[in-house]
Amino acid sequence: MNATSERMKFPLVYVRGFAGDTSGINSVVDDPFYGFNEGSTHVRVGVDNQPGFHQFESPLLRLHLDEGYEILVEGGQDAYLQSHEKIPADSVWIHRFYDPSASTWSGEPSEFRLEDAASDLLALIDTLKAKSGAPRVHLVAHSMGGLICRCLLQKVLPDLGRDPADCVDKLFTYGTPHGGIAFDVGFGVLEKVRDAVGINGADIFGPRRMYEYLTPAAQTDPDGPPEGWSAREMPQGDGAFPRDRVFCLVGTDPQDYDVARGLSAAAVGARSDGLVQIENARVPGAHTAFVHRSHSGRYGLVNSEEGYQNLRRFLFGDRKVEASLVGHRPPPEGDCVGWQAEVQLSVRGMPIVMHERLASHWCPIQLSGRPSEEPEQAADDERSDGGVALTTVFLGSALERPPDSPAMRYALHLRILTLRERRGIFLFNDHLEQAADFDDILIVDIGTRQSGAGIWAAWNSTVPGAIRDLDLSGEPLSDEDPGSGTWIAHIPLPESAWPILGEGANVRLAVSPWS
Repeated sequence: MNATSERMKFPLVYVRGFAGDTSGINSVVDDPFYGFNEGSTHVRVGVDNQPGFHQFESPLLRLHLDEGYEILVEGGQDAYLQSHEKIPADSVWIHRFYDPSASTWSGEPSEFRLEDAASDLLALIDTLKAKSGAPRVHLVAHSMGGLICRCLLQKVLPDLGRDPADCVDKLFTYGTPHGGIAFDVGFGVLEKVRDAVGINGADIFGPRRMYEYLTPAAQTDPDGPPEGWSAREMPQGDGAFPRDRVFCLVGTDPQDYDVARGLSAAAVGARSDGLVQIENARVPGAHTAFVHRSHSGRYGLVNSEEGYQNLRRFLFGDRKVEASLVGHRPPPEGDCVGWQAEVQLSVRGMPIVMHERLASHWCPIQLSGRPSEEPEQAADDERSDGGVALTTVFLGSALERPPDSPAMRYALHLRILTLRERRGIFLFNDHLEQAADFDDILIVDIGTRQSGAGIWAAWNSTVPGAIRDLDLSGEPLSDEDPGSGTWIAHIPLPESAWPILGEGANVRLAVSPWS
């Protein structure tokens, strides 16, 4: 579980989202950083129920401040690249794919085509690799930008006979509609009209166009996607980009998606970030974090501390910690009973919650009982050993606070709730709203170079006093698979959970080196 002492840096390329018509494109190209320089000062939680001031400088500036990444522009990024033979690997670049489609430059604007944006992205990557000496780049994308990146990885590079893993190290997506954009209203009519007419090119979010730009030419069926084809899937195997190198940040707040776009939020539905439905923002098998943020705007994913902290640790952390609920056996109480888990994850020193799945945010984890109405969501959370994935968090021994601490600490808040309903109607006779049947916090310490490898853990219900005063020194939990390079430990749930989940219920922690 020992991490390397030196971290290799890779050039980082930002890829923005959909701009819409020509006026929207013109607005985008007027911004030298395509919007990734936008920060925020508003948060939802404050003292005395008032929104507090929290300054987030933007992901662009924070990478410069926190990781020493350089922003290199001399009249334009292209001009800089043309006039310099060498560039530093720790540098930030913007894929300005919309420039040819703007009418603000001289000449006739070209029609935007997603496949062309993906091909141009490859040209930029090849230039950055050649001039930096880095073997690969990081891709960070918002919304449609993630589809451009997937087109590169799943179609453009395979069609050229090139290995995607030789070009891209990691892909991080903010609110990307990996499964397209669907609506809760109209019984499918709105999607059919969009895909048939293609207003402002919005048909790229429908299954036929997604199939075209996500499938290698040799495998494409001219009759369209075969039955059962899912845009969310990233096929694996020889020459495929590994899903373990993909992180999907999922927004769960439809309310704050820009007042002017309220119609979009109403059409897409409550289980969304205001534009992308929750289940469509995930790639099965990829790492995922849920945050209560909107698709964009003042409370958007990109200009949020939550998004940045997940991004930074995924790109530059040195530990991957996976937590799952295993061995649980909720009592069989009939078809009308369902069990859900809520989880929240906090990292010591961070002013935000890194990951939260709550019923009030429309995204609890379905455990058992009546079959889920969202089978794709349930399948995303299931593990091959019968367990249910709770969280994956990336930590960095050089990133966490306090810096002189002998361990990296985080807290996993776990709540178990039961629901009773019949024919889609909730049964409220003995119901206590938001009252969990089990509620506890698992405090986890992960060893650093100072303390050595190891996992220490304790349930808050067994801790006297404040969590901050908790000392988890002593022998770490036993490594159950010492030869694998991954430290695996099972932490039994407290006895108070046994009547609900059974005496065999555990939280399984797996800690492995990252990057």
